[in-house]
Amino acid sequence: MILRRLTATLLAAALAATTAHAQDQTPAPAAPELTLEQCIARALARNFSLEVGRYAPAIAKDSIEIAQGGYQPQFSVTGATGENSSPGFDSRSSNLRVGVTQQLYTGTTLSASSRLDRSSSDPFTVGSLNPAYGADLTLSARQSLLRGFGTAINRASLDRAKIGLDRANLDYKATALDVIRDTENAYHNLAFAREQLAVRNFSHALAQRLFDEAKIRRDTGVATNLDVLQAEVGVANARRNVLLAEQTAQDRQDALLALIGQFQLDETLGTVRFAEVSAAAPVFASSYQLAKQNQPDYLSSVAAIEQLKLDLKLAKDGAKPDLTVGAALGLSGNNGSGRDAFGDALDRQNHSWQVDFAFNYPWGQTSDKARYRQSLAGLSREQVRLKQLEQNIEVQVRSAVRSVETNMESVKIATLAARLSEQQYELEKAKFDAGQSTSRRVLEAQDDLESARVSELQAKVSLQSAITGLHRIEGSSLQRYSVTLP
Repeated sequence: MILRRLTATLLAAALAATTAHAQDQTPAPAAPELTLEQCIARALARNFSLEVGRYAPAIAKDSIEIAQGGYQPQFSVTGATGENSSPGFDSRSSNLRVGVTQQLYTGTTLSASSRLDRSSSDPFTVGSLNPAYGADLTLSARQSLLRGFGTAINRASLDRAKIGLDRANLDYKATALDVIRDTENAYHNLAFAREQLAVRNFSHALAQRLFDEAKIRRDTGVATNLDVLQAEVGVANARRNVLLAEQTAQDRQDALLALIGQFQLDETLGTVRFAEVSAAAPVFASSYQLAKQNQPDYLSSVAAIEQLKLDLKLAKDGAKPDLTVGAALGLSGNNGSGRDAFGDALDRQNHSWQVDFAFNYPWGQTSDKARYRQSLAGLSREQVRLKQLEQNIEVQVRSAVRSVETNMESVKIATLAARLSEQQYELEKAKFDAGQSTSRRVLEAQDDLESARVSELQAKVSLQSAITGLHRIEGSSLQRYSVTLP
């Protein structure tokens, strides 16, 4: 009885000295907190994947202007000059033509042109103009009546390019959602790694205290060398766990830094913590509705079907015969100067007109019909894929909702198990202090406590990952963080 009291007195004195030493040390200033919202903002501004993805909408936007290029006015200027020489006779001629052509979305082509010719000879013929100028003004129109007729056909390439821009923006949105999801996971993984490190450090401190107590108990004759050796092995194992936890924390920090910055891996991030989780479980119906409204992959597939419908319309139009009609009206004049030649043309003394048509019909139309069948099959295939995607989204939402519900319960169970392990450790430690237990049993209780706390952290990070995955499927992360994409 006296020996137990002496042992308890020595242990109390050792613990008091350790506590006093800890109180004398000035606590290190707390690192500033790094919120998840701050990480998301940095990732959206500096992430490599998003920076690469920003080029796709710009390229698609230029495709619209390329599609419009064929329906913009086309100016043309042509000219020539020459000389013809022979013994006793020389003649010179030159001409210049200026024109403009406009293609309309109805399939109509309008043209206007003007020409000025000049000719001279040496020697010249008596009674003829030398130099002589000829001028004309011509207006013409050509209209497709079968193939290529109507605004729907002629605007198809432009409409397709506009849909392409929408799809590029959806792809960029998908990239942004992926970056947000990855950043959330990396942030919570770092929070897990740092809290795991804190648990390992706490276990190491407990193991060290047990080792010190074992040595004191051995010196007083209460414990044996085996007890001290067991406690020393416990310290070594705890130290190894701390080193592994430190490595994991550094790796998780690098992973988060790689997502929210560029070549800033030497930066030390502030305090991170698990996001608060609402007690309400997700509802399948609302999550599924959000997914169909916001899921970029689904919306892009819908847009792809609209593009394929345009391709089918073009293929069907391509199987039609080519029938075009045209009309032209010209005014001309001749005189001794260019100005007078144009004056004569405008007096409409010399005029001409022409009406023409052209008809082409490929015999058999084998290739045109094959292209139409290909377009029809491509459209049907994409429509089936859309149905498959819709089913996949439903399956994913159902699984994600169940995952969130399951992990919410897992967190409650893991928290309860950690409390139980903590009480069991305290009880075993009290028995050890009273001389009714061994260091081995205390170490076992300490390992159980450490495992329970790590399991609790793993349950929390699994819950955060499940919630993040559900938000990605819903496509709702942008709204949750009030993000407006350019």
